[in-house]
Amino acid sequence: MNFLRGGHAVPSRTAWRILLLVPALLGATPAPQAPEARLVGVWGSERRLGPEVRGELTVVRGEGAWRARIAGFDVPVKVDGAKVSLVLPGGQGELRGAVVEDGRRIRGHWIQPRVLMSGMRFATPVELRSLQAGHWRGTVAPLEDRFSLYLVVQKQPDGTLGAFFRNPERNFGNRRMYRVSLQGTGVRFVDTAGGTTFEATYDARTERLSLVYPPLDTTFDLTRRDRNQAVGLYPRTPAPGPYVYRAPVAEDDGWTTASLTDVGMEPRPIRQLVQQILDQEPGPAPAPAIQGLLIARHGKLVVEEYFHGFDKERPHDLRSAAKTYASVLIGIALDQGAAFTVDTPVVSLFPEYGGKLAHLDERKRALTVAHLLTMSTGLACDDEDEASPGNEERLQDDVPDWYKYTLDLPMVSKPGEKGVYCSANINLLGGVLRNTTRTWIPEFFARNLAAPLQMRDYHVDLMPSGEQYLGGGIYMRPRDALKLGQLYLSGGTWNGRRVVSQRWVERSIANHATLAQGSTYGYTWWRHELRVGDRVYSEYEASGNGGQLVMVIPELDLTVLFTAGNYNHAALWRKFREELLPRFILGAVTVK
Repeated sequence: MNFLRGGHAVPSRTAWRILLLVPALLGATPAPQAPEARLVGVWGSERRLGPEVRGELTVVRGEGAWRARIAGFDVPVKVDGAKVSLVLPGGQGELRGAVVEDGRRIRGHWIQPRVLMSGMRFATPVELRSLQAGHWRGTVAPLEDRFSLYLVVQKQPDGTLGAFFRNPERNFGNRRMYRVSLQGTGVRFVDTAGGTTFEATYDARTERLSLVYPPLDTTFDLTRRDRNQAVGLYPRTPAPGPYVYRAPVAEDDGWTTASLTDVGMEPRPIRQLVQQILDQEPGPAPAPAIQGLLIARHGKLVVEEYFHGFDKERPHDLRSAAKTYASVLIGIALDQGAAFTVDTPVVSLFPEYGGKLAHLDERKRALTVAHLLTMSTGLACDDEDEASPGNEERLQDDVPDWYKYTLDLPMVSKPGEKGVYCSANINLLGGVLRNTTRTWIPEFFARNLAAPLQMRDYHVDLMPSGEQYLGGGIYMRPRDALKLGQLYLSGGTWNGRRVVSQRWVERSIANHATLAQGSTYGYTWWRHELRVGDRVYSEYEASGNGGQLVMVIPELDLTVLFTAGNYNHAALWRKFREELLPRFILGAVTVK
């Protein structure tokens, strides 16, 4: 009996046996296989690079002294009024918190050592509950420093071997193809574009490839994988078959859920979009690497899908989409009566520098908070120019005070004259927030934004000074990230609770500046127009490298989140807004 697979007749088991005997019957000898052929296939390694300290944290108030225990450490706790803190030896972690609720809680942040992947430290909310008088316990869950590396080795038409790497977390190896050769146990990778060359060791007995991957300078042991074992390489593992839409499940995070038809959306275009994502096969050419897709309409979550090893509980790097939180925090501070306005000169808000700033001329004295919010400061700061003194890459550990470094930059134009993309401008808003609220920014974020938006399990990145970096990079659950769009779509409220004033929302999404390629910009919100047939819809978004997009379409009462791994490949992830959003998502709306 023959079976049809993919339109081709497949011989029966008996027929296969006859075919296998034919070479022997004819006296033919199979051609010897080249040694390199043993490398053909998929190889993978999933690493947890740290941090080591995590798990149960216990704080005990003893007679005359407080102690804390976590991950084998037993260390003293410093107490200053209601504030409590501890530091582990070797910089392996620290707690910064306070006793609240009449002693029933210790609430604060766990600060972990810097992660290898980004080089930043992160602060994660932590809460300890009282078990009995003077005894608190909770769980520390810092950001995992995860790195997945997949190597795909393929035989080329000319008989040689070619290979490419894939890394879902950082997109290392993107757009690079390698020639592969094997000599004994040594494997050599040569960049076909004439770039990187590096070596690996092949152990035929254990089927293991060991290599020092250049971007991280870290050794990875790769083992052979089949389709069902390379979770991050493929959109879904195992191969899912035809996509079946299911409405999201309601949880205790504030989202009401519904089906697409409940909110006037046709499921078919959404099914087509998700199926297109699922059908994507890994290859050497750059391709969309969508890792999350969430859609909410009329305030209800109606689509929640994850890909390439990500899931609803895995925090995603928002990159520069997190810049928009700087604007929200500034708006909240103003709502609470902080002593400044958007027209306040920035230099006046940093009295600690005593006016002793470099290049302090009349233009710099005229620079206002609004100019920071719209990235139109006139400072010599351009993230698109590697030679710019204010380029974000220059903010490293050898710069102890990132605020002063930014304020010391020379002026190249008059404030407000033109918008230039500059992360340091947005980060400087953190100094404004810190100095006018007298609050550590992670505490301000947790109390005034994360708590009312019912966020959890997020991680904010820190500068060398220990203050939160507002230029981007928060890791957050996608369900929580989408709340930023819903908050603004709802005029500053979340589930009926006022978080930021409607006046600030309206002011933030208005047109204040024009940046590169004619894009208009509000207070850290990008503004666009999208065409669907003969209709044009206004859209505003928080946007981050790689395809982190929180998009709001007010006319359709719609918010959309993409998370993705197309880092440093804007031409790919801009298509999420320019092509996928209009065609599949806006096109699915049947009831306006």
